[in-house]
Amino acid sequence: MANIFIGGAWPYANGSLHLGRLASILPGDILARYHRATGDEVLYVSGSDCHGTPVAVQAAKEGVSPGEFAGRYHDEFVECFSRLSFTYDLYTRTDQPGHHRVVQELFLRLLDQGYLYTRSTLQCYCEQDQRFLPDRYVEGICPHCGQPARGDQCDYCSALLDPADLLERVCKICGTSPVLRPTEHYYLALSKLQDELAAYADAGIGWRENAVRLTKRYLQEGLQDRAATRDLDWGVDVPVGSFSGKKIYVWIEAVSGYLSASRQWARQTGGSWEDFWLESSGDSTSGRDIRAYYVHGKDNVPFHSLIWPAILMGSGGLHLPDRLFACEYMTLEGQKFSTSRNWAVWVPDILSRYQPDSLRYFLIANGPEKRDTDFSWREFIHSHNSELLGAFGNFVNRTLAFINKAFDGRVPQGEADPLWSDTINESYLKAGTLIEAGRFKDALEGIFATVRQANKTFDEQKPWATLRENPAACSNTLYNSVQIIANLANLLNPFVPFSCGKIRTFLALGQPCWHSISVTAGQTIQNLTLLFERIDLKQIEEETERLQAQITGAG
Repeated sequence: MANIFIGGAWPYANGSLHLGRLASILPGDILARYHRATGDEVLYVSGSDCHGTPVAVQAAKEGVSPGEFAGRYHDEFVECFSRLSFTYDLYTRTDQPGHHRVVQELFLRLLDQGYLYTRSTLQCYCEQDQRFLPDRYVEGICPHCGQPARGDQCDYCSALLDPADLLERVCKICGTSPVLRPTEHYYLALSKLQDELAAYADAGIGWRENAVRLTKRYLQEGLQDRAATRDLDWGVDVPVGSFSGKKIYVWIEAVSGYLSASRQWARQTGGSWEDFWLESSGDSTSGRDIRAYYVHGKDNVPFHSLIWPAILMGSGGLHLPDRLFACEYMTLEGQKFSTSRNWAVWVPDILSRYQPDSLRYFLIANGPEKRDTDFSWREFIHSHNSELLGAFGNFVNRTLAFINKAFDGRVPQGEADPLWSDTINESYLKAGTLIEAGRFKDALEGIFATVRQANKTFDEQKPWATLRENPAACSNTLYNSVQIIANLANLLNPFVPFSCGKIRTFLALGQPCWHSISVTAGQTIQNLTLLFERIDLKQIEEETERLQAQITGAG
């Protein structure tokens, strides 16, 4: 049994969640559900990123405090994740005293170990707004590729930037050109950890290819020391008297939330955060079997592959990330998501009209796991109708409804088919291996290949015909079909937990596990209902029109 830590991406609490963001968050819940089913100890944490200038600026526009503004979206996120049945052990927020304490402790440890130093630097200052601008509130042209970029990073070429490097700089708040003014800040000495981080990255066998490629590129270019503080009004105070009024840089602060959330969970539950963060405890001579997954978007790779490991190395004694699963980007009907244009499918909105399993299934089966993908209403509705309803739901309901009608709702006698037993056992092994490797789409497709084969076998054995001609054969078909269904409720639970929960009710199954189970003959089918209902194809046009209307309304 292993101790599994899962750090889910922290959504920024300055607006509603859209599907592109959710696609990078969902895999964390799949990992958590799978590892719990195997018997591992799991700690799955995340929270709302409530600090930074975007929150403060929007709050000022609405005449409310930053905490109140962020709290509105935090509450919305909590509701969305609940409706999607995310199994966080703790979902918190960064504007909590406990988080501030942990971030400041890490800061002081880095300072004590010589990994933080001060220097005077030129930073963008907006004379119109009379404020220093954080990196993401300076926009311009990337000096490397010539494309539009933010002050911290270019989304086109993935270069890490300083706002002063941008060409044609403008303030995102008011659109004027900022000036450069001197200011003193702490810097994280990434260059001191170049060799250690390079060795760590070389050993990163559990990383997705995009994380490996980007991290090696940054290392080959030579790591530049990064700002650890900023001139901001809203955030975690720098715990050094001479820096009163400055805040700890949000990206250093935000990744520290993985540790602060773990410690908050321990305080609230009596659990041991150390079991997931320290290699060994007290007088123990044997190391813990810890595995740490981090699930996030491609744009957050350097913060998880370099900055967070650097903080952990500099602090000392804390477990480094083992597996980095960074998603690529998702577009919408062939265009980039745009919150300013309202070109988005908002998670609260889609959950008000469609089953959460339909959304969970689509975002894994068609999500941006290895490459950019597109969400279209046509594909979403066809995915539900053909796969969830047409394959999975059809097999479950046709089998159990037949038993209700022909066998008074009791599972008939039968002998386990050794070929199907082997197939089921192999499915657990293959799907588990793929999930642990971050290949969620392949795992899901493999399980659905079993669903399709089960449907094919059902059709070939024709139990509706053998019911009269060969009752024993009919019973055997249905008995084995029930065994397949019971195991599908385990195998698919990480992906589509609502429908799998229904199956557990139908067959009176126990909690999900990750090994073959069986249903005894004579078991009564309970409270059978349809797993899924068909979505009218007319809704493709209706949803597309609604999306276009959003832009008109936003304009």
